[in-house]
Amino acid sequence: MKKTLQKDGRTLAYHIHGEGNEDLVLVHGWMVSGAVFNRLLPHLDKRFRVIIPDHRGAGGSSPCDTYQLEDYVADLDAIVTDAGASSFNLLGHSMGGQIAQLYAANYPEKVKKLALVNTVPASGMQLPPEAHELFINAGEKREMLNAILGMATLDLPQGALEAMLDDAETIPADCIRQAYESWTGGGIEESLAKIQATTLVVGTDDPFLPHDFLKAAVVEPIKNASFAVVPGAGHYPQIERSSELAGVLNDFY
Repeated sequence: MKKTLQKDGRTLAYHIHGEGNEDLVLVHGWMVSGAVFNRLLPHLDKRFRVIIPDHRGAGGSSPCDTYQLEDYVADLDAIVTDAGASSFNLLGHSMGGQIAQLYAANYPEKVKKLALVNTVPASGMQLPPEAHELFINAGEKREMLNAILGMATLDLPQGALEAMLDDAETIPADCIRQAYESWTGGGIEESLAKIQATTLVVGTDDPFLPHDFLKAAVVEPIKNASFAVVPGAGHYPQIERSSELAGVLNDFY
């Protein structure tokens, strides 16, 4: 079920799946919309009512002038409030993991448990110069978006690549550029001490986010955080290993 709300004269879109009595909010990352979780949904426990926002500039949500991490957190809070979710489990993937970390720090009373899947650290992360040029200039350029997904994924199922490219190509180039600058810049690491939720950090065989890096940059700075691995997947385990990731999440929540 697709829903929308108006915030500051623009549209924010989100989807609700299922009718469970426990809310689970899935926060997507850069260069995609909430559709990135579609293959994960059938594998999640039926006890969940799943809420999936589309970030500003992605999916059904309007583009904006600014794409700072704080902007995304404010949008997320508007959406969960509109959905009637006052206490919920939270998952963030990639840049969405940064947003989820900052949200959990700013609203500790609302987040029951926090899962961070191949998350960008709160401190951000710098890419090599050649990758930087590709990533920051990829907006609305299908060949460049395809090159990024080729670097980031290991085992996409049939049809998934074209669906991801169709989705990514609709995101405005200015959103791609500004959001990239936001997640690479990070700068929210001082917030991590305020996270109270029990936290699970999930890694894969993602070439950009090795296990030791995630443990040092994400697990260690967050109290009550542990680490799990979904092997065989690249950056998008919700697509590449959807049933395996769901099993980890169902057990955690």
